[in-house]
Amino acid sequence: MRSNLPWFSKNAIIISAIALSVGALAACTSSSSSSTSTPTSASPKSSGSAASSAPINIGASLSLHGDFSADGANFEQGYKLWAADVNAHGGINGRQVKLTILDDNSDPNQAVTNYTTLINTDHVDLTFGPFSSLLTTPTSAVAARAGYAFIEGAGGAPTVFNTPSNQSAHNVFDVSLPIADEMVPFVNYIASLPASQRPKTAAYPMADDPFADPPVQLAQQKLSALGVKTVYSKVFPAESTQYTTQAGLVAAQHPDLVVLGSTDVPTVQAFIKAFAQQHYTPKMFIAAAGPDQGAAFTKAVGAGNATGMMVPNGWYPSVAIPASQAMVAEYVKQYGGTPSAVGADVAEAYSVGQVAAQAITATGGVDNAKIIAWLHGGHTLDTVQGTVKFDSLGQNGNADAFIFQWQDNGKNFVQVLPQGAAGTVAILATKPAWSS
Repeated sequence: MRSNLPWFSKNAIIISAIALSVGALAACTSSSSSSTSTPTSASPKSSGSAASSAPINIGASLSLHGDFSADGANFEQGYKLWAADVNAHGGINGRQVKLTILDDNSDPNQAVTNYTTLINTDHVDLTFGPFSSLLTTPTSAVAARAGYAFIEGAGGAPTVFNTPSNQSAHNVFDVSLPIADEMVPFVNYIASLPASQRPKTAAYPMADDPFADPPVQLAQQKLSALGVKTVYSKVFPAESTQYTTQAGLVAAQHPDLVVLGSTDVPTVQAFIKAFAQQHYTPKMFIAAAGPDQGAAFTKAVGAGNATGMMVPNGWYPSVAIPASQAMVAEYVKQYGGTPSAVGADVAEAYSVGQVAAQAITATGGVDNAKIIAWLHGGHTLDTVQGTVKFDSLGQNGNADAFIFQWQDNGKNFVQVLPQGAAGTVAILATKPAWSS
């Protein structure tokens, strides 16, 4: 934890030209198990070589139903987009990629069962992670016991990296931004304002989730040190029945600023609905997750209500990385919509595949022990989110934190912080009132 200003010194994403063109995409199915090539015979976890012609079987559990279904659907699209691209260009080391995706219904216990099935019954060659730190923590332990590398893009909570299994096996690799510091650019922005312009009061409602809480708690600590008075701070059960009650308690305090520890679109949607019903609009509203989910967010809350909403992340659709721009264009071609509607989950999942492909190519196959060792070898890897370099626990030390905001009546999702960073535009400092 940094003790002086600025608390987050990096101020620009590392732009790299990634030599990867985006080709034809596979059609996305609605079933709970899917693949992108013909089935292959079961493969032990350490098998595979450049000479093999059998498909590389990659298994993942995703939340295609339940609380995380919007994110799970985006992750499925990202994984399939990557696999289709790879297969259209000859595969990896001449081998096609097959995806086996099981539906965990947003349930950690089902996710654990799914990875046990993928490894012990389906005998997949590699495993990719699920959505959310809540599901990544227990499922990465399943992979560790079997000696599998666990490459993931949505498990950045400290609890994921500090598990006994990862401390021992060092098998977790998160290609995305570690979440603990993700709101620090926002705190630095508040610190840069004259004292008279800073919010006077703030509320910190947090769903009980290892992803949602650490960045909000750090923001509360830093903002309190700046003189922003806390009028509400509570961790509540991550259940929909809790949202309206908690939102009402926040609205009753009328804080200038709300920092919401959210995990998904429905959480933010419930708070916005409750706030609107009570005719309360915070001057500033930033959520840990939800507003980054493109069309899934704007459709849920309404484009007008999305305006002014902020969220931290390490990627957005207009980031000036050539491979990312190509991926976004192909996504829009495949699924429709606009670039601003492409959720960050898509890029996170696509990046998982890119990292895996580079590791498979470098090691000559799908020997998990070799892949784990190589990924811990200090290499700098290219992805649509920027460069990736893993530390000893599998965190991406190259990732930068940015703050994004919906502007122009919910039409554009833009980078507004850090100030002065490449691509940053002027922040909408006061949130407009809720629309009907």
